[in-house]
Amino acid sequence: MPTMPSMPTGRNRKTPSKLIKNESGGGAGLLTMVLVIISLVLFTLNVGEGGEGFLTSVGGVAQTIVSPLRMAGAAILSPFVGVGNVVRNLTADEKSLTDLEDEIERLSARNVELEEAEVTARQLQELLDLRSAYNLQSTAAHVIAGATDSWVSSVTLDKGKGAGIEVGMPVTDSAGAVGQVMDSFATTSTVRLITDEGSSIAAMIQSTRAQGMLKGSPDGTLYLSFIRTDQAVEVGDIVVTSGLGGVFPKGLPIGKVSVVDSTPGSTYYSIVVEPYAHVENLEEVLVITSLTKEQRATAEDLQQSDAADMDAASGSAKTVEKQEDKETVDKTDADDAKTTDGYASNDDRYKVDDTTAASDEDDSETLEYESPHSTYGGGE
Repeated sequence: MPTMPSMPTGRNRKTPSKLIKNESGGGAGLLTMVLVIISLVLFTLNVGEGGEGFLTSVGGVAQTIVSPLRMAGAAILSPFVGVGNVVRNLTADEKSLTDLEDEIERLSARNVELEEAEVTARQLQELLDLRSAYNLQSTAAHVIAGATDSWVSSVTLDKGKGAGIEVGMPVTDSAGAVGQVMDSFATTSTVRLITDEGSSIAAMIQSTRAQGMLKGSPDGTLYLSFIRTDQAVEVGDIVVTSGLGGVFPKGLPIGKVSVVDSTPGSTYYSIVVEPYAHVENLEEVLVITSLTKEQRATAEDLQQSDAADMDAASGSAKTVEKQEDKETVDKTDADDAKTTDGYASNDDRYKVDDTTAASDEDDSETLEYESPHSTYGGGE
């Protein structure tokens, strides 16, 4: 009896759709493998040509042909990319926006912090440059407060006796002299500024070495006093410390002459000095703790100062003498004028003139009378 062909079971039975998928999947894998092999072969040949062979030329032509298409595609897609970014930003959730705002604030604060650190570093570097240039024995300090009352122009430093700061020590910033320590405590100190009316610093004109005293005023204006009018001073001249008195080192910059005025007959100029240091904006300063021999005034400077004082005293004496002579002459002229014209009225003047004339006549008669008698007596 003929046997019936067996029917495939559900396990090994394949539907037509599965057969098609297997065949297509196998074809795709084979095609991929072939393309990879071709790519490797072409890459190997291209490398072997050293960039000058046929394949390199073909690649260059292809790139030339495709490049405009690629640029055109980028130009066409660019608006869509921008729109896509806008859409993404609009659809971003609130938390993402908040996070971004926080990050911006944090970076902004960090930027301000870095800029402030840069300014401070620059100020400290300028102080170091000044200390090096003038060989200053000094201690750096930070200004922590301004004047505590309206009567004294001063600032407070964050260092005191614990850092070796004592009363009387000079203070400078990177621009020039700013003041002198007036009080010193354990951890802080107070500096009287050069603009205070109680401040007085021995100073001189750098070009002519004319010496004087730099004084403050109630309105903060700096005046350079005791510069004689026979010395050369011009607007723009630099004013430096003279070193006299042994407080400030010699040659430390202070400012420049802004006004020069002289009154006729005056012995001294009236000089206004514009300070280099902005004392109202002080932050970092140097407290000069000691002076070297080179920073003190020399014997020649002292002699020059004494000679200037003597000349000034002599000039003042001559001025006083001339003034007294002038007053004497004026008084004599006034007495003469009073003798001639100091009568109550013209009638009184006439009366005096008449009396004087009558007296003159009497004297004349007396002389005429006595004269013959005298002659006579002589004859006897």
